[in-house]
Amino acid sequence: MSDALLDSLRAAVEASPDDIPLRMHLAELLASLGMRDEAVRQAAAVLQRDSGNVSALRLIGAGSADAPPRQDDSAAETLRRLDQELDGLVPPMYVSSEAGPDDASLGEAYDPEPAVGLRLADVGGMEEVKARLEAGFLAPLRNPELVRLYGKSLQGGLLLYGPPGCGKTFIARALAGEMGARFLAVGLADVLDMYVGQSERNLRDLFDTARRSAPCVVFLDEVDALGQKRTHLRNNAARGTVNQLLSEMDGLEQNNEGVYVLGATNHPWDVDVALRRPGRFDRMVLVLPPDEPAREAILRYHLRDRPIAGVDLGKLVRLTDGYSGADLARVCETAAEQALLDSARSGNVRMIEMSDLEAAVRDVRPSIGAWLETARNVAQFANEDGAYDDLLAYLRKRRLV
Repeated sequence: MSDALLDSLRAAVEASPDDIPLRMHLAELLASLGMRDEAVRQAAAVLQRDSGNVSALRLIGAGSADAPPRQDDSAAETLRRLDQELDGLVPPMYVSSEAGPDDASLGEAYDPEPAVGLRLADVGGMEEVKARLEAGFLAPLRNPELVRLYGKSLQGGLLLYGPPGCGKTFIARALAGEMGARFLAVGLADVLDMYVGQSERNLRDLFDTARRSAPCVVFLDEVDALGQKRTHLRNNAARGTVNQLLSEMDGLEQNNEGVYVLGATNHPWDVDVALRRPGRFDRMVLVLPPDEPAREAILRYHLRDRPIAGVDLGKLVRLTDGYSGADLARVCETAAEQALLDSARSGNVRMIEMSDLEAAVRDVRPSIGAWLETARNVAQFANEDGAYDDLLAYLRKRRLV
């Protein structure tokens, strides 16, 4: 199977993350090609949406075939070995601690990162995004007297949205550095749990840690999965997780003073509408593919420690219009691979040349096409409240609508 076909399937899954048959088809193809780690991650994503999916459970359990259980093993020992094999890929699914779900050890200890020197000035280009962040978030924080004078509330969170691979997490870290706050990054694996009620407890522990560490930025990645529209959820356990997130953001039981919530998502249209009302994620900032200054900074970063000669960076920046940051990293990696292979074949080490990078640009196509198709439909036909006006303006500028 060609890499292009696999990439198309990945893009289709990215565009329709809740299409379980499509995701399972991709997982089974990856498993058949020997790409077990990625296949397990896709199967785990299926189980997050359908915990009883037999095909996903069978695929994840298939890895134990290489190491059949000893005859003297108990069933619990066999399942424990299977969990150990999948450690780092998915949360434990079969065997928990001996004490069971009521054991206090189930509550994870979250450790926020200390404030670092990263600033928005370290983010190449993206001046419009920086201006939006300054006006809507940073300026009020830097001027508490004016906040009190004008009665402006600092309640609520900020939602970064846009195509995948465009630096939303990096911008969130830079924003935390600009504020001099600690940074607590939260992924799905940090919250979701197989035991009923444990996901809500994880969320409560997470926000309690942030309150004790204030000032602290809580960064919720993939908010569309964690705070998915409750009308799309099939079970009450998943609805409870969304309800708990709403409660924690409101600070109903405890004061959220000094806790700033940032979220990132590729699909804001899948986020529960209650999460986007005033006082929660009431500000949205569109993070687009890097502009020319940003592409130049990203390319310089990924080429800085590699042997290059005769590279026209300005031309390369123009050739990569519409590429995400992840695409640009892949371009540099592909060019380096070509130079390495040539050097290995000839026995003479050579530099990475402009021809290598141009060939890599032809080989690595922009990965955000599927996202743009979905985004265009939303911006054109589901923008009654004007929430996606900036997205619509970008699509018109690119002549995509």
